Amino acid sequence: MDYSLLFNAYAAQHGQQGWSRQRLLHACLRSAIRQGTLAAGTALAPSRALAEELGVARNTVLYAYEQLASEGFVQCDRRGTVVAAVPLQAALAQSAVPLAQAGLSQRMSNLRCSQPAAAPGGVPPPASQMGAFVPGVPALDQFPLAAWRRLLERAWRSLTPAQLNYGDPAGESPLRVAIADHLRAARGVVCDATQVFITDGTQSSLDLCLRALADVGDTIWIEHPGYAGALAAARGASLNVTGIEVDEEGIAPQPDDWLLRPPRLIYTTPSHQYPLGSVLSLRRRVALLDAARRAAALIIEDDYDSEFRHDGAPLSAMQGLAADAPVVYLGTFSKTMFPSLRIGFVVVPVALAPGFAQMRAHASARGRVGEQLALAEFLHSGQFARHVRRMRRLYRQRRDALVMAVQRHLGARVTLQGMSAGMHLVLCFKDESWRDEVISQQLLAHGIVAEALSAKAVQGGLALQGLVLGYAQVPAEQMDELIRRMAALLPPETTATARTSRRAQRKVKA
Repeated sequence: MDYSLLFNAYAAQHGQQGWSRQRLLHACLRSAIRQGTLAAGTALAPSRALAEELGVARNTVLYAYEQLASEGFVQCDRRGTVVAAVPLQAALAQSAVPLAQAGLSQRMSNLRCSQPAAAPGGVPPPASQMGAFVPGVPALDQFPLAAWRRLLERAWRSLTPAQLNYGDPAGESPLRVAIADHLRAARGVVCDATQVFITDGTQSSLDLCLRALADVGDTIWIEHPGYAGALAAARGASLNVTGIEVDEEGIAPQPDDWLLRPPRLIYTTPSHQYPLGSVLSLRRRVALLDAARRAAALIIEDDYDSEFRHDGAPLSAMQGLAADAPVVYLGTFSKTMFPSLRIGFVVVPVALAPGFAQMRAHASARGRVGEQLALAEFLHSGQFARHVRRMRRLYRQRRDALVMAVQRHLGARVTLQGMSAGMHLVLCFKDESWRDEVISQQLLAHGIVAEALSAKAVQGGLALQGLVLGYAQVPAEQMDELIRRMAALLPPETTATARTSRRAQRKVKA
């Protein structure tokens, strides 16, 4: 669980009351327990570790834990300080009722689950290449495979003959509950299990949402440059695609876009824009939510690698910024665990959940009950959180090694983007004569996979020239040699660029 995100969000609302940090932390944890963000049975972080994460004295944490224990909110057992079973706030239990009855808002009355489009999907094939620098592939050799096998064996031993039948189309209930608990605690998502629907991954989620929530000919906005899978899903659903430019603060729609090309759906990757890596600012997030609500549009928030935030304070999901946020939230375990697991999820607004469930019930039934139950235990037991923390540290080290190698061997020939989060970064060429698709093919011939940035364009116009480098699966000790080889394969520099590059390299060596 990301306690810093939880504490910072609570402090932003209540810190102005002049409370001490002891009282603020105690009130934050008590509120999280009463609201179900910290579910019964959850083991709280050790006091020393939590104090380090929050930047407070250990006595501050001990005070908060002791107060919670005296009030009956936590108890101590062999696992440490554990959340006790306490009633949720009545307001929380009842909060879904008026939303479900009234809809998300009067201005969103047009949102509905439509008939699925009949056109076949244009989903690109999965990547068949491995090695440096394939984007989107985690450090597979670091996954706790032995522990995962044990969970699978335990899940299969517990299965009844009835569970060998077709599974619940919405997904196994224990996994939906586990995902809802995780998202509330780690991403600030406001949801319960009835809003969570299990899919076969992000591409499956996109196909499902675009066919369920839009009609043929409706307009969808997609970030430009952006994720090719979203573009393929939109074309497969026969939607009109409008590419919306991305800047250093993320997706940046202009007034004319809302006036001349009003969207039914808006696809965005706010936590780490793909491929440029920008993070959608809080100001931009709030503005996008307000504008989408006024336009009766629905935002599809793809939070594909939000767990790997390397620099700066974490930002919670857009979905949780407002009680009536017009957001469908997508997530996947392909980046945090392994791609062949093929388990993703969709979190829909309360008002859309019944229609979504009905549509799923008429779709093909799902299976893989054993894997879903094993994943539920992986989440609830804390093993998933521990694995993500390990990978976050590892990916930060690998990112740092890659950045240092680029600075050493490429100098001023390129600029770097998207380093603050995720599993990839972007090299943008400074020399306007370089063509990234040509360079990408040349590198591939020498065993280096570096996808062309221009291939991520969603609409016409001058495409950015650069390379997308995934670093999650590349050991840090290999980065320098790989970038040295890449630098040797790049085209000759112009005279001006070469002088600037040499000055930058001398600065790095100094």
